[in-house]
Amino acid sequence: MPASLPPFPSTSRLLDLIRSPDDVKGLSSTQLPALAAEIREELIRVTARNGGHIGPNLGVVELTLALHRVFSTPRDKFVFDVAHQGYVHKLLTGRLAGLQKVRQTGGASGFLNRSESPHDAFGAGHAGTALSAALGMATARDLKGTDEHVVALCGDAAFTCGITLEALNNVVSSTKRLVVVLNDNEWSIARNVGAIAKYLNRLSTNRTYNKVYHDVEQFFLGLPGGRDMNRLWNKWKRETKDFFVESSLFEKFGLRYLGPIDGHNLDELIKNLEFARDTDTPILLHVITEKGRGLDAARAHPEKFHGLGAFDPTTGEAKSGPPGTPPSYQDVFGRELVRLATADSRIVGITGAMPSGTGLNQLAASVPRQFFDVGIAEEHAVVFAAGLATQGLRPVVAIYSTFLQRAFDNILHDVALQNLPVTFCLDRAGLSPNDGATHHGLFDLAYLRCVPRAVIMAPRDEHQLAAMLRTALAHDGPAFIRYPRGSCTGTPPPPECAILPLGRAEILRPGRDVVLWAIGTMCADALALADQLHTLDQVDAGVVDARFAKPLDCELLLAQAAEARLIVTLEDGVVTGGFGSGVLETLSAAGLNTPVERLGWPDVFVDHGSSVTELRAAHGLAPADLLRQVQARLARLEAVTA
Repeated sequence: MPASLPPFPSTSRLLDLIRSPDDVKGLSSTQLPALAAEIREELIRVTARNGGHIGPNLGVVELTLALHRVFSTPRDKFVFDVAHQGYVHKLLTGRLAGLQKVRQTGGASGFLNRSESPHDAFGAGHAGTALSAALGMATARDLKGTDEHVVALCGDAAFTCGITLEALNNVVSSTKRLVVVLNDNEWSIARNVGAIAKYLNRLSTNRTYNKVYHDVEQFFLGLPGGRDMNRLWNKWKRETKDFFVESSLFEKFGLRYLGPIDGHNLDELIKNLEFARDTDTPILLHVITEKGRGLDAARAHPEKFHGLGAFDPTTGEAKSGPPGTPPSYQDVFGRELVRLATADSRIVGITGAMPSGTGLNQLAASVPRQFFDVGIAEEHAVVFAAGLATQGLRPVVAIYSTFLQRAFDNILHDVALQNLPVTFCLDRAGLSPNDGATHHGLFDLAYLRCVPRAVIMAPRDEHQLAAMLRTALAHDGPAFIRYPRGSCTGTPPPPECAILPLGRAEILRPGRDVVLWAIGTMCADALALADQLHTLDQVDAGVVDARFAKPLDCELLLAQAAEARLIVTLEDGVVTGGFGSGVLETLSAAGLNTPVERLGWPDVFVDHGSSVTELRAAHGLAPADLLRQVQARLARLEAVTA
């Protein structure tokens, strides 16, 4: 045991003395509550300035302290599901300085990241992966013959994910030693839904199970040969109709269930974690925590405080933008969907545990019968929508771009192959700057372009978003609309938007020398770039809002390419396989060799940063960079023809 830390100094905090988990072990048990209080103060102070996942982290302070008290990372492996609740873990593993700029350029990631610290055993950002990854680590340990511990920390919402249930089904066939901590706070982003949530609630309110289990176990262990008798009783209990008290669901899968455990009682947590550490069978600890503990506003509004921007730490009020800031794309989408669904009962909205994040909370409030939250189950959401569509309904699936990646096969196989009229609204397309690589929606244009029958749209403003929603709902096949996080442009849609002709682009500015083909919010960049080319280089630059990444307006593109010196594409997505690639493919198929300069995100995973502006500058997409790239391409073309 490491030497104890010096007495608590009057001018310092315990937290300032924590450089590694060994320092946590060196504290006396009476110092731990004081450290927990300091951690909560630090979390509130930092996230009030930077934003972040304050609610989840406030709920796991004691749990994380107990884990580091009992286990020893990085030798022992902690695998956090989603890992947005890893701020406390960062504080206890030497990253107090990095947390001061969490989610900002040069600061710590808002999630766990293997490249950030050896204490981060597995990176994450999407729910449901912890149990599978931890099981892989435990199995690898067994194969190598080492003896480190592996702990999977899963939120209760993770057990609504198919991938978690798939892993649960494989635990006992893969390893004999695994610790699973079920952090049960009844919330993901929104309140958890479905049968699993109701089942966990029943477990959390029934303490009879473990009392009976413990008493019978102690009875057997007190007899000669009692350990073997206890093992036989456990096996018999699993394989027969439940004896004394109903088995937990987890024991049906071969895991020893222990709980419910008060997730804010350090002594109880440490005692149970030590038991789990020394148990030679897979074990699940059901820990009850309170999301937002320590901040009254977060406790009262757990959905709002799951993750938010800067806020007032005294009142809990979010810091709003300047007066007159246009509404967000998600709010415009939600409002328009309510208007359309109210008039057409066939229209239903589906979300995967994020009604407020997608704007579907408006539909839930206005037309609840036409709203479905399926939990963190994106694959199910897509196939559920496909089933609805076969019966004449018009489902709208609203999911963040980064999360829809998980359901690619279902999009391809269950919706597109059957040509079903499902509308997909991809919020957070483009950058989610503070959240980083796991949450950027940069790949949707590339992974959707190859899907036959897919209609893919991106609006440049809220007027176009409303028109595209009407267009998608009128289309007898799969349609996708991608739009970014944040405020719109201030171009409100009229009461009735016209349905757009499929695959028809819109000329925003005529020009014959260079034509800039932009999609989505990059249209504003294209217009500014055209002005600069005209002013600085006397280049006659036209601008086209493609509106559709698929089908492309081939007629207009080929006509312009036949006369232009250069076609420039602009997209808020990866250039590899993206919108610009579609333009190149179209010209190639037509036998035209008009040069094409593609402007978009490079073939890398983009890290987190303070703002979209900073990240664009770091990857050559600042306005000045765009201008230089086009000027350089024009200069090369002139050199060839000179």
